[in-house]
This record gives sequence, structure tokens and C-alpha cells, in this order.
Amino acid sequence: MNHLSRVVVCDGNEAAAWAVKLARPDVVAVYPITPQSSLVETLAKFVAEGELDAELMTVEGEHSVLSALQGACLAGARTYTATSGPGLAFMFEPYVRTPGLRLPMVASLVNRDMLSPQCVWGGQQDVMTVRDAGWIQIFCESAQEVLDTVIMAYRIAEHPSVMLPVNVNHDGNYLSFGVSRVEIPDQPAVDAFLGEKNVNWHVALDPERPMAVDPLTGGADAEGAARFVAYRQSLCRGMQDALAVISEVHADWARAFGRGHAPLVEEYRLDDAEIGLVTIGSMSGAAKDAADAARAEGVRVGVIRIKTFRPFPIAAFAHAAAKVRALGVVDRAVSYGWNCGPVYQDVLAALYPSGRRMPVLSFIGGLAGADLTEAHFARVIALTRAALTEAQAPLPSAPVWLNAGGEEKP
Repeated sequence: MNHLSRVVVCDGNEAAAWAVKLARPDVVAVYPITPQSSLVETLAKFVAEGELDAELMTVEGEHSVLSALQGACLAGARTYTATSGPGLAFMFEPYVRTPGLRLPMVASLVNRDMLSPQCVWGGQQDVMTVRDAGWIQIFCESAQEVLDTVIMAYRIAEHPSVMLPVNVNHDGNYLSFGVSRVEIPDQPAVDAFLGEKNVNWHVALDPERPMAVDPLTGGADAEGAARFVAYRQSLCRGMQDALAVISEVHADWARAFGRGHAPLVEEYRLDDAEIGLVTIGSMSGAAKDAADAARAEGVRVGVIRIKTFRPFPIAAFAHAAAKVRALGVVDRAVSYGWNCGPVYQDVLAALYPSGRRMPVLSFIGGLAGADLTEAHFARVIALTRAALTEAQAPLPSAPVWLNAGGEEKP
């Protein structure tokens, strides 16, 4: 049943703010930074006008933002924050501490390229830099998916088998400021979907029961090392348990609101495809348009959109990839040490256990807010098809840079 409250026209930042309002957090701590600023401004407006009953903390920087929220979460509060690019870098110390404390927090990352050169525009270098810090990483394609996923993130984070923080990622510029139609569910339906808060069943700050939080653990002795390993094993187990929980929560959302999203990997026109375009985030719409155009010319192309990036959905991705004979992987970030994109690295790793061997090409584009258009994806299709159909065609030894000058133009 679709419990629809209203339909609005808004950008991805406002959609995220509406979702936070509906999730009823107790504490919101924020520090504005481009392209996230309008998100927290909207939340501040909701609080000022009495529409969101939350403690709004305006602290001196992102390091303090997450440090303050850790204390609030340990005391039993449902929390929220959002940041971008250099703000995430400033937040790094408490950021890597949060999953080790098993705090079920939700934070939006409005993805932005990193410095230097100086840049305030969209890209995914910020989140890819922290992709293995222990946070669940989910990427959205549309403003509607942003709203729905931020709400779902609270149920995922607070699930007893998970108890880990969740980043809901949406691309700076394209989703943060891109306006579209968004359906907002009514408050009672969201309350019923989320249920009672389940934030601090595992640990709670209570002056009547003094306790140490995050004491020094480990060391050279065997007992200390074993305790440290146990923490790491538990965190890894929570990440893997999250795959089933994410799927379960998405299925419950679709039943409750009549609007579904792929939980782990979305398959688009893949069943009879020879070539698969692998995408993540807002670029996926242009990829789907390019696949449609290619099919009109008789070229069988599909799209594999990665929704959940951490934990990486190895089985779901391998199942999708098994339907095609070649892959073109498009990244909006760079893995410097491997001279390719980080999603490309994960694709290769996910294919290895399956034993599948096929041409897999790395493409990098959309850095610093540059467009990734249907024409760019047409080039991805052409090069991937050439690697598949021309037996003597050597695979590129380096990534193809889609927004570079000269011959790299589409």
C-alpha cells in the first residue's frame, strides 16, 4: 500500500532532508560544505519551524560533528549528519572510530572530488578514499531513491545483526542540485516501517552504571591480541550480515510503499545482453539511455548498476555479470596505485571466484563535476564491443579517460 503524503519538486539535498525529518532523529550535528550545504540548511529550517523535534548542534567543524554524535549515539540517540569532500577528510579520525564502536549512525555523503587541484564540484573521490573504513556504503541514482534510502538506512544500521554506520551517497551537483519529482510518504507509515529505535541495546552511557568506552585493547600479549582480533571479526561479520538485511529492508519498503529499488545490484536490459556497462550513482541514467540507443541499432547492451558498494555484493554482481560476455566499468574516481578506477578493481575481484574470464575495460569520467553523457557511454560501448568482437584487439593497458582532451572527446 502506498502511504503517500505529498508530491514535491525538489533536489536531492532537500529529498535527503525530508527523509531525515521522517526518520525522527534525536540529534543532528552539522557543518555546511559545498555541495552539501543546502541539505543541512533545510534541516535547520525544519528544526526552527518546529517540524523536526531534534537537537541541532552547530559545532566548529566536521571532526567535532562526528565526535559529538558518537556521544549522543552511545547515550541512546538516533543521529544524523551529512558532509562532502574535505569535510569528510576533516572527519576522518572519528569516522574510522565509529564502526569499531558498532554505532548505528546514518550520514549522507554528498559526493565531491578531492583536492588538489582546487575543486568544489561533484565526483566520488571522497567516498572511494574511505571505502574500506567499515561503513556500509549505498549509492543512489535519483532524488527519490535518496529519500527512500536514507529512511531505510536507519533500519539497516540498527538491525541487531548489523549495528554499523551507513553512508547514503548521492552525487554532488547532479543529485544535490538536480530537481525532480519526489513522492514523500506520510509520517505514520514511516513510523510503522522503522519501528522503535534500537540504537543502544549493546552499550549505553549511563551515570548510574559507569563504564569505559573504547578502552585500550590489544598489545603484544596473546590474550590482548585475541581480543582485538575478535573485534575485527565481529565487524566483518556485521558487514556480511548487512547484505541480507539490506535486501530484506528493501523488500519490506516495496511492500509498504509500493515503490521498490534494487537493494544490491540493479540489472537493466541484461538478460540477452552481450555487453554490460557497470555504473554507480547518478551516471546510471545516461548509461541506460545509451544502452537503449545501442539496442535500437542492434547492439545488445545492458547495465549493471551497483547500489550497495560496501559490503561489496560479490554473489549478486557475479550473477549479473554471468549474463554478458564483456564489461565496461565506468568510475567517477581514481585508484592511484592501480592506475584504474576503484569500482573496476572490485569488479575484477568479484569475477575471480566465479572463474569467469572476459574482457573488462576501465573507464574514468565525470571528475570534478564533468558531464557523463549518452555520447560518452556510446564510446564505452564501442570500445568494449571492439574488445569482444576483434580477437586481435589488445585490451587497453591503462584506463580510458572520458573527459580528457584531444582524441579522448566523445
